[in-house]
Amino acid sequence: MTSIYDFSAVDMTGKETALADYRGKVLLIVNTASKCGFTPQYEGLEALYRDLQDKGLVVLGFPCNQFGGQEPGDAAEIANFCKLTYDVSFPVFAKIEVNGPKETPLYAWLKTQAPGLLGSRAIKWNFTKFLVDASGKVVARYAPADKPQALRDAVEALLRAA
Repeated sequence: MTSIYDFSAVDMTGKETALADYRGKVLLIVNTASKCGFTPQYEGLEALYRDLQDKGLVVLGFPCNQFGGQEPGDAAEIANFCKLTYDVSFPVFAKIEVNGPKETPLYAWLKTQAPGLLGSRAIKWNFTKFLVDASGKVVARYAPADKPQALRDAVEALLRAA
């Protein structure tokens, strides 16, 4: 697979969603968790999404329990938490693994397209972010500590270029 559009993801209801459905959109892909110190970033992600979705931004959340067991819930619990706590309206998919032998193919590919510090591939923690332009090219990887609002200029530049 050589394009983000070759991948699919399972949503919270168990339905397979082709990432090709997001062709032409700028994507911000984030591995999330409900019980993490970075969990309040849901608020910033939602604000970015609400402000820029009409211009072509889609935030895609991928819950992951690989870091400190900070996403222990099932799909219904995660969806409920996202809606009730942060009023999340962007797509949040079923829980995945982002590292190791059971990592989802999407994340295996993302990590090759945008390695981390010193070329490392592994996702280090929850709320690592990948920015994908409207043509499907991964243009940046951001650390968990990078707040969503700090990405706004980069997102808006990609939206203008789309």
